Amino acid sequence: MVDVVLENVTKKFAGRAALDNLSLAIPTGSFVVLLGPTGAGKTTTLRMVSGLDQPDSGAVSFGGRSVRGLTPAQRNVAMVFQQYSLYPHLTVRQNLEFPLKSPLLKMPREAIDRKVNTIAEILQISHKLDSKATTLSGGEMQRVSIGRALVRTPQIYLMDEPLSSLDAKLRADLRVELKSIQANSGATLLYVTHDQIEAMTMATHIGVLHDGRLVQFGPPREVYERPVSLYAATRLGQPRINILPADTFPAAPDGAVSIGLRPEHITQGSGQEATVKRVEHLGDQTRLHLSFRNNDVITLTEAHTRLGSGDIVRIQPDKPLYFGADGMRLG
Repeated sequence: MVDVVLENVTKKFAGRAALDNLSLAIPTGSFVVLLGPTGAGKTTTLRMVSGLDQPDSGAVSFGGRSVRGLTPAQRNVAMVFQQYSLYPHLTVRQNLEFPLKSPLLKMPREAIDRKVNTIAEILQISHKLDSKATTLSGGEMQRVSIGRALVRTPQIYLMDEPLSSLDAKLRADLRVELKSIQANSGATLLYVTHDQIEAMTMATHIGVLHDGRLVQFGPPREVYERPVSLYAATRLGQPRINILPADTFPAAPDGAVSIGLRPEHITQGSGQEATVKRVEHLGDQTRLHLSFRNNDVITLTEAHTRLGSGDIVRIQPDKPLYFGADGMRLG
């Protein structure tokens, strides 16, 4: 495993910059998650690291050495993209063991079997090992694709929304397993997702991308609690952060245009009046949807609240985030 560094990387497609002077350092042994909407440059970043595409300018290095012109095999990367990458005429077992049968590895048969069986058990596909790839469901195919990467020991794992096609329970199970595998092995992993839960629970570092630029990079808790901008603040949090005019509450700092309030950072019992529009019971939490000074606001309340539509509550901000006219956080 090595540090992977992108330095001032620019990549254009049809004249449009998919990456715009992007610099990103991926530390050895880290689990880096890239967040951003479609078109932000997440997958293009993965392709720059993998060697599937080359930058128009800038440099990509592994362990301080340039990898320009090297193929994915020469870079020794393992990739899992949204499209399944299986050999349809082979069984699941044969697909999983294929990367291990390279003459360069000289891995004994017993070691191959042991590795394949371990990964198949983690991914819950042991019962499918002797099935042809063409007989699998979409979710099973994706698990085999993930397994083909995990059986290897590359310089870096690259994963583009690998859990998106799985059902909710399996997705939750594999989040835990992937994080465990990464932490125990010390593997370096670059991961793209739209799922904020995946980002918050698995990442050691989150990179927020916007229009091909890196907006913020840091530990999940830091990005969540201290976003550098309004844009970064809206990338994490479910439900999303409440954005209100800065003068909605008193004592806004000079230059503030907007105030950002996470749902858990709105206290009840004192302050200004708000009207309950809807109560949303989700088991582990209860959300209040409020109408407050012509704004829609979401906050959290007791799991067994007796509040209902039309009730009046009093709210005030706790740990507010203030943003200026340029969208950058103040203070």
